[in-house]
Amino acid sequence: MELEVRHLRALCAIADAGSLHKAARQLGVSQPSLTTQLRRIERALEGELFLRERTGCRPTPFGRTVLGRARPLLADMAALVAEARAAAHGPRLRIGSTASRALPGWLRRLHRRAPDTETTLLVDLSANALLRMTAAGQLDVAFVHEVEGSPLRVPDGLELRVLMEREPQFVSMSLDHPAARSAVVELEDLAGDRWTVDPSVDGEWDGLRRVFARAGLTPQVLHADYHTAASLIVSGEAVAPCQPTSGPRDDMAIRPLLGDPLAVRLLLATRPGEHTEAYDDLRAAYRDAALGAPPYRAWLSRQGSSLLVA
Repeated sequence: MELEVRHLRALCAIADAGSLHKAARQLGVSQPSLTTQLRRIERALEGELFLRERTGCRPTPFGRTVLGRARPLLADMAALVAEARAAAHGPRLRIGSTASRALPGWLRRLHRRAPDTETTLLVDLSANALLRMTAAGQLDVAFVHEVEGSPLRVPDGLELRVLMEREPQFVSMSLDHPAARSAVVELEDLAGDRWTVDPSVDGEWDGLRRVFARAGLTPQVLHADYHTAASLIVSGEAVAPCQPTSGPRDDMAIRPLLGDPLAVRLLLATRPGEHTEAYDDLRAAYRDAALGAPPYRAWLSRQGSSLLVA
C-alpha cells in the first residue's frame, strides 16, 4: 500500500484528538473503518504508530517521527490547493470563528476594506478544530476563545494575536431569579441552581468544574446545546455562563460574577505574516459589541480598559 494524503490526515487527526473515537467523528468515518486504516498504515510503514490505552491513543516514538514529517507535508499540500484556487477564482478570505457577537461587525468591516474579496465564514464550537483547519490551509484566519485553565492545542506554523487577554464570562438567568436583582452576582448565590453548559465547546465544562471546585460548590450540571440552554434559562430551569458582549434581552438577565472567576482569552490565528489587517477590523468590531452591552461596558470602564479608547 502506498501512503496518500488522506492517510497522513488520519494520523494527524488521531494524534490531535487523542482517541480513535474522536478522530473518526472529526473525519466523518466510523471508528472500525479508521482502526482498519490505521492498521494498514502501520503495516505499510512496518512499525507501530500509536499506543492503544484505556484512556485513548498516544504516539509511539516512531509515531512522533512520522507525524513530524506528515504535518508539514499536509500544510504544504493545503497551501498549494489554496493558492491554486485563489489564482483561479480571485481573492478570497476564509474565516473560522467560535460564536461571537463581534462577527457581523467584523465581516462588515472586512467587506468595506476589500469589496472584491470573496469572504466565507465557518462557525464551529471547537476552537481546536478551527486552529487545525487554519494550520492546514483550509481557513485563512480563525477567531477563537481559550477557556482559562484549558490551553488550546495550537499547531505549529500559526501566529497568534491576543484580542483580549482575559475576557470575563458573565452569567445568564431568568428575569425573576432572585440574583437578577443585584448588579453583580456572587457565585455562591447560584450554588443551588442547575448550570447548563455545552460539552462540545472546548474547555468550557472543564473550566466551570474547576471554578466550582475552588469555591467548594457542587451544583447540578445539565449538558445542552445553546438553543436548548436558552429555553432552560428563560424558564428558570438553569443558569449558564455567557459572553459579556451578549446584548440585552427582554426575557433574560445577564450579570457579571463577583471576582470574575470565569474567563477566556480571545485569539486571532493566522499563518505568519498573512491577513494582518483582519486583526484591526476585528478589534474595532469587538469594541463596538462591547460598548453595545451596558454591563460589559461598565466592567471595562472599572478596569480602565484600553478597549474603550477608539
